[in-house]
Amino acid sequence: MNDSDSIDTLNDLIKTCKDGEYGFATSAEHLRDPALRSLFEARARECADAAMELQACVKRLGGDPEDGGSASATLHRGWVAMKSTLAGYTDLAILEECERGEDVALARYRDALKEPLPAEVLEIVRHQQQGAQHNHDQIRDLRNEARAAVRA
Repeated sequence: MNDSDSIDTLNDLIKTCKDGEYGFATSAEHLRDPALRSLFEARARECADAAMELQACVKRLGGDPEDGGSASATLHRGWVAMKSTLAGYTDLAILEECERGEDVALARYRDALKEPLPAEVLEIVRHQQQGAQHNHDQIRDLRNEARAAVRA
């Protein structure tokens, strides 16, 4: 893999991080539970930090880093807002949609880890993938708790 390919891979991950930042921030605005809102706001900041870390990598490789999310994320954020409105902004509906977003993020990180990235970049991507896995698992667990509470 040459630097151009690595830059492309990193720019795709930057978009993923920005998508996560926007998705968590947008979702936080609609969550009723203050603890969930605080958690989602923290996750949005973590995604922003991850994007900045990847942007620095792109610059070190001589590329121009992405600074926005993907077009599909814009649609996803619109779907989050619409689904939440239709569901009366329930925390459960927001958690379900955010888990789907985290599924997408994990898939993108897994794809990036299959690429022959420079060693120092690979370590950063691997660390961020672990963070994305943690986010996913935490959102899944919170979703499961919310489902159980609705059924009770």
